[in-house]
Amino acid sequence: MAYGSWPKYVSVAQRRTKAAKSMQRLEKKGLIIEPIKTEGRKIACTFWGEAWCDHLEKFSDYENRLPRGRTYVRNGSVCHLAISKGRVEAIVSGSELYNIKIDIKPLSAKKWDKVREQCAGQIGSMLELLQGHFSDNVMKIVTDQGSGLFPQPSEITLTCDCPDWAEMCKHIAAVLYGVGSRLDHQPELLFLLRNVDHEALIAAELDVSSATSGKSKGRRLATTDLSDLFGVEMDEAKPTHEKIGHKKESVNKKTVKKRTGNTLKKQRASKGKNKPFTATAAAVRRLRKRFKMNVIQFSELLGITPATINKWENSRGKLTLRQHTLAALSQAIELTAEQAIRKLKKIERQKKP
Repeated sequence: MAYGSWPKYVSVAQRRTKAAKSMQRLEKKGLIIEPIKTEGRKIACTFWGEAWCDHLEKFSDYENRLPRGRTYVRNGSVCHLAISKGRVEAIVSGSELYNIKIDIKPLSAKKWDKVREQCAGQIGSMLELLQGHFSDNVMKIVTDQGSGLFPQPSEITLTCDCPDWAEMCKHIAAVLYGVGSRLDHQPELLFLLRNVDHEALIAAELDVSSATSGKSKGRRLATTDLSDLFGVEMDEAKPTHEKIGHKKESVNKKTVKKRTGNTLKKQRASKGKNKPFTATAAAVRRLRKRFKMNVIQFSELLGITPATINKWENSRGKLTLRQHTLAALSQAIELTAEQAIRKLKKIERQKKP
């Protein structure tokens, strides 16, 4: 019932209960739900999250409108927020559920090249980059209002299906703050959003190391840093050499294959059933996609950090993993997609107070 021209007041708790039921229905239809959850008054606590919010608040177009979304993001009204290349898609709970799309243009090649050039030799490791623990000079470069990594208002297109006539309604404002909160936990998503490769900044560092101290030493340094951070030991590429008689060996293999025929095929099939999981970047990526999970959900399923999953999937070749991590992957590979989802939900229920 409405009072005059105003709709009846609905409490935040009532809206959240209604929104939760709606999100459950969407989840059953196949949507992977990624809500924004904040703790305390602060929306963002790390370098990348705070830098995103500070950057947007500097623009006169946004500074008077953004505060409208702070309460919404703090009280858990951003029910879903997904970041992909050049786009943020979200669902916000208001008097109804509203769908928001924010399109962001890619960082221009000119700007990216300039950032890489200015940062070359000043970022020591992936840990330093993602945690934002680098020099004031590098911070100034990446957060520069005009030439840094963050988008200008002219590069952002905002869309919300609510009836508010304002270009930036409180639902959009909540989502923009929600992006800052998400960058707290997954700073690499900023680079995905701007369509650039964050590892290229480390590559620029390796170029400097190679020029000054030798190629192999620079590579060894980078590998050690990543191993300490993610618990992953990267196998170095083994050089291939032409061997005398290699062609002859191939001919012999063909002969054996012809002679054994179906017997050899059966042996391969039997061996494949009991073959242990081989941890490669492609295998991890295939397993996550088979479960239709995002990085955060997959990391919760395995009991490791999202940053580790991202590092694995962006690596090359075979991964040398710790025993407990390999065991978790080996167990996951035996699950069906439905079993994996059920297991994840059970883990999430156990985490709830």
